[in-house]
Amino acid sequence: MDKNTVDLDNYLSMDLLRFTTAGSVDDGKSTLIGRLLYDSKSIFEDQLEAIEEASHRKGKEYVDLSLLTDGLRAEREQGITIDVAYRYFATPKRKFIIADTPGHIQYTRNMVTGASTANLAIILIDARNGVIEQTCRHSIIASLLQIKHVVVCVNKMDLVNFSQQVFEDIKAEYLAFAKNLSVKDIHFLPISALMGDNVVDRSINTPWYSGKTLMETLETVNIDQDYNFTDGRFPVQYVIRPHSEQYHDFRGYAGRVEGGVFKPGDEVVVLPSGLKTKIAAIESMNGKMEEAFPPMSVTMTLENDIDISRGDMLVKADNQPKVGQEIELMICWLNEKKMVPGGKYVIKHTTKEARCIVKEVKYKVNISNLEEIHDNKEIGLNDIGRVLIKTTAPLFYDSYSVNRSTGSLILVDEFTNETVGAGMII
Repeated sequence: MDKNTVDLDNYLSMDLLRFTTAGSVDDGKSTLIGRLLYDSKSIFEDQLEAIEEASHRKGKEYVDLSLLTDGLRAEREQGITIDVAYRYFATPKRKFIIADTPGHIQYTRNMVTGASTANLAIILIDARNGVIEQTCRHSIIASLLQIKHVVVCVNKMDLVNFSQQVFEDIKAEYLAFAKNLSVKDIHFLPISALMGDNVVDRSINTPWYSGKTLMETLETVNIDQDYNFTDGRFPVQYVIRPHSEQYHDFRGYAGRVEGGVFKPGDEVVVLPSGLKTKIAAIESMNGKMEEAFPPMSVTMTLENDIDISRGDMLVKADNQPKVGQEIELMICWLNEKKMVPGGKYVIKHTTKEARCIVKEVKYKVNISNLEEIHDNKEIGLNDIGRVLIKTTAPLFYDSYSVNRSTGSLILVDEFTNETVGAGMII
């Protein structure tokens, strides 16, 4: 068996790393992802033939690996990334979902979308330019989104003769800036995405670098602590009632565990009713389970018949979330139509849907330096600000810093059904 072949049983049992790429225009994000896929043998022959042909048509003497992710016609014509592109691949050690996000300032909302579920962010820096404003902006967004792991790839090292001094200077400059961020796990790698140096294979051009390659870093970074295994949270997504002779009395509650560890026999409280019961059994597609934890999707049955529906939440009796209707959050605005104080929106939080009104805009954030802007509170496309909302029904929530799942929500325009804002509860 080829070393890069993953059998089905191992594939299903492997953990999943979600990561995003960020950087300024032409820093090489799409090329880096193409190189990862190419060198790890994660692309099909027809895909390779297609990009070889496209590269030849563009008059390039090398295979333009960025074409693997830049799928929009406008992206290929301009040589930039506009929308978020997702790619999936696996090695014998781990499964991956990549979000290739745009570098332009006007596509900040796309970067937020791609990074919102990421465990790790790859920040690309052009070795010739060093730390620039977009480097800081994307790092700040990664920090706001509570991404716990950052890999700073100093790219295009081939254009600075693989200078160790250039690499060390950029590393020192970034660390000085990152003191104000909440990200604690930061890795630095000297790479050339175009040539493949230190991406999947170790480079002979950087004998002074003894760290891991990018692929080794992605395969070994510890994400076990990225989930909240303390606070039991199980939003009910669907009530299963088969109404068949075989399962005449079956009533199961399906959803994804968003926090804590649940076991049969555990006492749980049903929100919003506050009624107590115990877990009778936990089942998945593989049968009965002894325990369930994030991010497992399971079905729970309870010892008592209780009126439970979509949007309710099962929590541990001695560890409950906050319950309220007035909520402060950091909002990233995703729509060209500006946020309206007093405006009404549909709100979606875990599996619950309600309506809300924007009561107050506290301030807007300067994304370049995290300064608060109080003299201009108008929140438009790509802006981030702190707002107070009031919902028509109580939400069961945690702060985003405690639990990214129960601490996040989206606002939807009730007339167009467009997602207009992504919020992180304070």
